[in-house]
Amino acid sequence: MSLNIRTLNYSLLLLAALTLAGCQAESSKPAAAAVADSSADLIARGEYLIRTTGCNDCHTVGYAESQGTLPKAEWLKGSPLGYNGPWGTTYAPNLRLRLQEMTEVQWLEFSANLRTRPIMPDFAVRTMTAEDRRAIFRFVQSLGPAGQPAPKYLPPGQTPPAPYFTLVLPPAPAPAQATEKAVASAQTP
Repeated sequence: MSLNIRTLNYSLLLLAALTLAGCQAESSKPAAAAVADSSADLIARGEYLIRTTGCNDCHTVGYAESQGTLPKAEWLKGSPLGYNGPWGTTYAPNLRLRLQEMTEVQWLEFSANLRTRPIMPDFAVRTMTAEDRRAIFRFVQSLGPAGQPAPKYLPPGQTPPAPYFTLVLPPAPAPAQATEKAVASAQTP
C-alpha cells in the first residue's frame, strides 16, 4: 500500500509541475501580445496625432489639396514651400529623414525642448505628453525614410526661391502700451 501512496504522491507532484508549466507558458503569451498591442497602439496613436494636429499641413506636400486623402507613403517628406518673414525663410523639414537619425530617447529629449523659427508651433509639441511624443516617433519611424531633405533655412535679407509665403507681421507694441493694455484688460470685468 505504501508503494501506491508513494506513486500517488509522485503522480500528484508531476501533475502539479505540469500544471504550473502550462500556466507559465500561457501567461507569457498575453504578455508578449500586450507588448505587441502596445506597440501597435502607439503607432496608431501617432498616426492619429499626426493626422489631427496639423503636422501634414506643412510637412506633407499636397496634403491639404487632397483634403487629407494623400496616401501615408507620401506623408511627412518635408516641403519646398518657404515661409518668409523677419526671421528669414524657414521650410518644413522632412521628418521621415530627420527622425531616422534619432533614437527614441533622443527624440523625447529633443521634442521636450523644441525651439524653432516661425511658423512651427513648437510650443504645442513641447506641451504634449511624453507618451504622445513617443507615439509620434513610433509612427514616423514605421513609415521609414523617404524623400529628400527640405531646403535649408535662409537668414533675413535673402530672397528665397519660389514658392514661398511672405508673412508681414504688425509691429510689436511699445513696452508702455503693452503694460497699459494688460492693466486695462485686468480691470475689465
